[in-house]
Amino acid sequence: MVSIDNLSVEFGAQPLLQDVSFVVSPKDRIALVGKNGAGKSTLLKIIAGEQLPTRGTVARQRDITIGYLPQVMVLADERTLMEEAETAFAHVKELEERIARLQQEVAERTDYETDDYMSLVERLTHEQDRYDMMGGQNRVAEIERTLTGLGFRRDDLHRPTSEFSGGWRMRIELAKLLLQKPDLLLLDEPTNHLDIGSILWLEQFILQRANAVILVSHDRAFINNVTTRTIEISCSRINDYRVKYDDYVKLREERRATQIRAYENQQREIAEARDFIERFRYKPTKSNQVQSRIKMLEKMVPVEIDEIDNAHLHLRFPPCQRSGDWPVICEDVAKSYGAHQVFSGVNLSIRRGEKVAFMGNNGEGKTTLVKCIMGEIPFEGNLKIAQGVQIGYFAQNQAQLLDGSITVYDTIDRVARGDVRTKIRDILGAFMFGGEASDKFVRVLSGGERSRLAMIRLLLEPVNLLILDEPTNHLDMASKDVLKHAIQQFDGTAIIVSHDRDFLAGLVDKTYVFADGGVKEQTFPLTSPVEGGEWSHRLDGHSSPLPSREASGGGPSWKDRQRQLRRAEKAVSDCEADVERLEQELSDVEARLSTPEGAADAALFTRHASVKKELDEAMERWEQASEALSELQN
Repeated sequence: MVSIDNLSVEFGAQPLLQDVSFVVSPKDRIALVGKNGAGKSTLLKIIAGEQLPTRGTVARQRDITIGYLPQVMVLADERTLMEEAETAFAHVKELEERIARLQQEVAERTDYETDDYMSLVERLTHEQDRYDMMGGQNRVAEIERTLTGLGFRRDDLHRPTSEFSGGWRMRIELAKLLLQKPDLLLLDEPTNHLDIGSILWLEQFILQRANAVILVSHDRAFINNVTTRTIEISCSRINDYRVKYDDYVKLREERRATQIRAYENQQREIAEARDFIERFRYKPTKSNQVQSRIKMLEKMVPVEIDEIDNAHLHLRFPPCQRSGDWPVICEDVAKSYGAHQVFSGVNLSIRRGEKVAFMGNNGEGKTTLVKCIMGEIPFEGNLKIAQGVQIGYFAQNQAQLLDGSITVYDTIDRVARGDVRTKIRDILGAFMFGGEASDKFVRVLSGGERSRLAMIRLLLEPVNLLILDEPTNHLDMASKDVLKHAIQQFDGTAIIVSHDRDFLAGLVDKTYVFADGGVKEQTFPLTSPVEGGEWSHRLDGHSSPLPSREASGGGPSWKDRQRQLRRAEKAVSDCEADVERLEQELSDVEARLSTPEGAADAALFTRHASVKKELDEAMERWEQASEALSELQN
């Protein structure tokens, strides 16, 4: 469908992309990954035809249609939501008009036996068949289905688009692209403005109805669920892995380990050659060997090691003051705006040190309850905040409160205390403010950059109750890992409003799901359906459907439980045997590596890495099996 051949993009002397070549085939599901600034968005623009490369070609199959959703776009506000969505069917409307003209001509003709008349009828039949194939008769239903899937209500359909916020208007553009059903869909951060229900709907749309897709996203669960091929941009070049993202991460680690070994071997070889040249440069009997090594060094191609980011940086919140045992208790809390009841009967208790998630579709009241906890808006019922609670709050408007007259570095320097002050540039680098970016004035930063800077400030403030409202929207995967690790190590309490399933997995102790005007507590990952039927998929990063309560028949019988218990015990036993076997093998390999012969055996090093990886995976399986057994026993 699309062939990219030796494509290069240069800005100044430094190449952004160099000799990039790959082919996009029908039904490809490609995740385009790489650190911020690697050239992902630029490559999408070039494939879409909106930017030209410095060198190279992009060959597109004739008559191919490409739909492109950029991160930022200028939107028109001259139509209602329905009218704007209908522009996706402009080609269908043209076909309708053509069919109407042909029908009129057929009705007016009387030369039924002529070849010209039969040709006209055949043309009309052909165009009518095309119209039916395009779903022309069902387009209104298709529009409504797509808009509601992306979170719009039916009473939104006739509202002017000017009444919607930027995030909702981005959904309108996404809906138009999906309705056009292009041969190739290019999506640049499509989930940034979607809630969890809309993300799950989009996953299913791509899996079941989309053609070829290339997407850029920092939502790890999303790209894992919808892509089967990962193209990484690193060192201005690409590495093409025909696997989903999680498998790519493992292969990349193996690839980098191989590169490091090759680099070290090459450096050793270079050092030995240079040492030989210096020692024997002036000995006539060694002149041929010296020249041979000089030529070898000249021809040697340096081994490159893939770039890495600062995800290894461990950032900790400062120690916090101890709060009461139950920082937040809600008893029959309700909130309404006039006749609109946002939620009612909310009963929840958050223990000191717990990390909890608020999840649900937009408009269900997550941020509203946060504002109630903050004391910013009135409510009904009883909401208790424990003695000694110090709240640190991050919201999107937090970024607007930053001082625009100082630099990024000074913004953090003013709140940093103790040893953290020596690591300010490392911290800024981990959140994509490395190098000269740390000296920018805050007033010139984009909205996303300001949000990241506000997040860093919050990380350095001494609080014991963190409330984070969509903290990952403007963070790349490395920055999210830094933030996640910091929250895991935080000794206070955290409430996280987020739709990022991968970020929440392994972080939160429990989840409060907002749906149908109420709030229900569930463990994370969610293991039962959400009332109302909106979410039919797991929220732990996997898209397999959840079993319904009806299908469960009210719970397993005693015999079934005993059978499950025996299976779980056997699984733990098998895992323990695997761990014991691999530990012994690892010990044997390490003993051989400690000998001079083993230390020189490259294959033995490879085997050591392989066994270590297998042991880590076996330990993870044993932990999961033990946890499952413990749950059954309890």
